[in-house]
Amino acid sequence: MYIWQADFYRRPLPDALWELLICDPTRSFEYRATCPQSAANSAWVASQLQQAGKGKLPDVIQVFRPQSLSLIETAGLKLGIKIEPTRRTPALQQWLQALQYPITSEQPPPTPLPENLWGEEWRFANLSAGDVADFSSSPIPILAIPDFLLPLNLGLASTIPVPGIVIYGGKRSMQLAKWLQQARPVSLNYITGAPDGLVLEAGLVERWIVATFNDAEVAAAGVTYEQRKQQSRGLHFLLIQPDDSGMTNTGFWLLQAI
Repeated sequence: MYIWQADFYRRPLPDALWELLICDPTRSFEYRATCPQSAANSAWVASQLQQAGKGKLPDVIQVFRPQSLSLIETAGLKLGIKIEPTRRTPALQQWLQALQYPITSEQPPPTPLPENLWGEEWRFANLSAGDVADFSSSPIPILAIPDFLLPLNLGLASTIPVPGIVIYGGKRSMQLAKWLQQARPVSLNYITGAPDGLVLEAGLVERWIVATFNDAEVAAAGVTYEQRKQQSRGLHFLLIQPDDSGMTNTGFWLLQAI
C-alpha cells in the first residue's frame, strides 16, 4: 500500500502563506507548495496532490492536524484517495519539527463517556508480551493490533509484562467496543487529581474520562500501571469483555502514547 502523510496549514512566518507538505513514511519522497489564504481550498489541494503524484497517487493519505482534515478529505474524495485521520504521522511531524513549525493541536478537556456505554466493572491488568502477540490471531470481533506495535517489533522480550485495562461491559460490551472502534483509541492514561481517573486519548485530539476514583489502593495500582508502561516502551492495551469469566473477548486494542 502506497501511503502519504500530509499537512495543510498557515505557516508561522510573516508572509502568512498556507503551505502543503507531503511525504511518504520514510521521507524518501517530499513535496511542498504554498498559496495565499484566498486560494487555500480543496480544489487547490487536489491540484497539488495530482502534481505531487505525477500519475502515481497514493492509496491512503494520513492527516494528523484537525484543521487540515476537512480540505484534504474533500480533495481526496475528488481523486478517489482514502484519507486516514491519525496522530501517528512520525515522518511528517519530524519534518515539521526540522522546519520549526508547530505541530501540537489544542486539546479539549476530557469528556465523560456517554452513560449508555459505561461498563459494569474495570480493573488494571497485565499480560506478558508473548501473550499480547497471541491476541493478533485470536477470534475477537473487534481487534486493533498495528504491526508497528507488536512487542517483537518494539524489541520487547516475550516475558516483559505489558500493562492494560480490562473493562467488563456486560450486555453493553459490544456497544462499547463498537464505539471505541469509531473513536480510534491512542492511549489510556492514569491521571492524578481530585478525583484520580483514567483518560482515553483517541482520534486526533479527543479525550474521554473512562473512570474516576478516590481509592488509595486503586491509585497505587494506577502508579504501577504507569511505571510498567515505561518498562514496556509505552506499550499497553485495552480489553473489553462481557464478564470476568475470561471465556469471551469483545474488543482488544494495543496502545502507545505519542
